[in-house]
Amino acid sequence: MSFIDQLGLDLPLLQAPMAGVSTPALAAAVCNAGALGAIGVGATNAAGAHDMIAQVQARTERPFNVNVFVHTTPQPDPLQEAAWLAWLQPLFAQYGAPVPTTLEAPYTSFNDDPDMLPMLLATRPRVISFHFGLPAPEDVQALRNTGAVLLATVTSLTEAQMAQKAGMDGVVAQGLEAGGHRGLFDAAAPDDGLGVVALTRLLARWGGCPVVAAGGVMDGAGVAAMLDLGAVAAQLGTAFVACSESGADAAYRQALMGPAAHHTRLLSCISGRPARGLANRWSTLVGPQPMPEPPAYPIAYAAAKALNTAARACGETGFGAQWAGQGAPLARAMPAAELVRTIQSELALARMTRG
Repeated sequence: MSFIDQLGLDLPLLQAPMAGVSTPALAAAVCNAGALGAIGVGATNAAGAHDMIAQVQARTERPFNVNVFVHTTPQPDPLQEAAWLAWLQPLFAQYGAPVPTTLEAPYTSFNDDPDMLPMLLATRPRVISFHFGLPAPEDVQALRNTGAVLLATVTSLTEAQMAQKAGMDGVVAQGLEAGGHRGLFDAAAPDDGLGVVALTRLLARWGGCPVVAAGGVMDGAGVAAMLDLGAVAAQLGTAFVACSESGADAAYRQALMGPAAHHTRLLSCISGRPARGLANRWSTLVGPQPMPEPPAYPIAYAAAKALNTAARACGETGFGAQWAGQGAPLARAMPAAELVRTIQSELALARMTRG
């Protein structure tokens, strides 16, 4: 019996824990509709995460997923950061804002936050997932002792084997099509860039642990295809961005429903790690000098956030982190519960059609 059965889900569907987009209201609505909702707490501290968990618990009694970032501790490089800020300076000037003098990482890795583990042990979410890597063995064991289902995003067989050895109950096979940040354990290592079909099938044939397919899946037919490949469920992120309960702002929603959805780009210049988003000002940046290497994740994010704030003050919304996968043109704007029910009907039809 896989964790999908253990959780009592009506539908083999997980909503991706998109930090900043996956609000408690969205997660609860997905859960109450029979799928697994999620919140991403990697962009907040333990107190903020505790509040988000409490908000979900107030809206649903069903299991939900809490996702944390386990990225490598960023190493400041003053020279690299200065070169990056110097390259961005003309853009800040264009919007009448001074370029930052220093950059500080806006997010803390789970492995560097002494308060996050005790908070999770106290709140005892039924599902906890990890992005960018794996926690220390003693932390994994402590979380397992609460009875939580543990999941890790992986982009290769090697990462999946590491996740299984670490004690994960399942892996999220993130294909290159997926929106948001690549879940690479080591961002400096070569990325084979496996698509969701190849990666899901590879991991299903390996058979080490249950596989959740993620990347480009937007509807019931896509979920059916992933199940046919051997996945126990599919994880959808971009599909939920246009839902009324999501945290996406008006500019993000408008871009998602427009021509930019057909042209997603994998970029490192926003945060310092490769992430797929809608084509916008970031994807067309040019300057008088070649673009230097951005600072380490998430230090680079500090500059991107500052530039986005300055640009938005002047009416320019193209510097937002508008993450989206290659299935973005298939996005539908509707309440989350309606979307889950629609996907469930589409999945049933796909299965019926295939006999």
